[in-house]
Amino acid sequence: MTRLTDAQIQAALDAKTKPLGALGRIETLAADIARFQNTLVPRMDRCGLIVFAADHGIAEEGVSKFPQAVTRQMVANFLAGGAAANVFAATAGVDMRVVDAGVAGEPVLHPGLINRRIGPGTGNSVAEPAMSTAGLAAALDAGERLAEEGHYDALAFGEMGIANTSAATLIGHKLTGAPIAALTGRGTGLDDAALAHKTGVLARASARTPDALSAEETLIEYGGFEIAMMTGAMLGAAGAGRMILVDGFIATSAALAATRLDPAARAAMIFAHASQEAGHKILLDALGARPLLSLDMRLGEGTGALLAWPLVRAAAAMLRDMASFEAAGVSGPA
Repeated sequence: MTRLTDAQIQAALDAKTKPLGALGRIETLAADIARFQNTLVPRMDRCGLIVFAADHGIAEEGVSKFPQAVTRQMVANFLAGGAAANVFAATAGVDMRVVDAGVAGEPVLHPGLINRRIGPGTGNSVAEPAMSTAGLAAALDAGERLAEEGHYDALAFGEMGIANTSAATLIGHKLTGAPIAALTGRGTGLDDAALAHKTGVLARASARTPDALSAEETLIEYGGFEIAMMTGAMLGAAGAGRMILVDGFIATSAALAATRLDPAARAAMIFAHASQEAGHKILLDALGARPLLSLDMRLGEGTGALLAWPLVRAAAAMLRDMASFEAAGVSGPA
């Protein structure tokens, strides 16, 4: 297949009835979509959201302001349509699926819940690997298969799991080499004393393994089942020709792992927003990413990705449907 060149894409953008570059980063976004879809008439008509939920053994160390039971409670809230992700998805016309990747306790029984649970939460990574090699393989495979289902131009991925900012911090630390202290954020709203405690816990967890690990080793030692499944979903989406709307800090840790497993997946990624989590910028910089939005958000659930979806649709429609100077009979620049 002949690939479009950047020069061809730029020429198509420059021919539209506007001053050169007048649509700013919407033009950059349109170019990214055209490049990925390999067409000057790209379509971004349908987006799906998958929210992965799982629990983390490291929650035992008191790294979160909320109890682990909140993960299960929030799954029920998603299924009842009451979470921010539900509201934003409905507003944006985005289909939403909820996946039990490994919520603590007995399996959640609900006809609207997709059961892909690897286990009832991960191990406590301060003392042991978060998951087995087989557990990682199962999570990656489940995520990849879920991302291949349905008919979508783009997929957004969200998560729910008490203590998952701790897992994301450790993933970022092992894959970038950035200091734990620089990456550790307040998560669900920790005060200064609780933040210092969390930082100390994560330093102890990090010290259990070598400074640098592969993506597979990192996910085994420190990942969450929802983060590992999201990593697989990103690889599956990219392989299926679907663009990936990357949400905040936790989703970006999955994106970093995915690009280490398959660097080609990076071309499918659109980074939705800059999270307030301390380490997010470090992960974005490691990926060479510039997010579309900066709204002081730090919720997760895919909420930032959902808010970015209308911009993605508009960028594709602009390149596809906006008239050229020639077609519109408008005089171009002198």
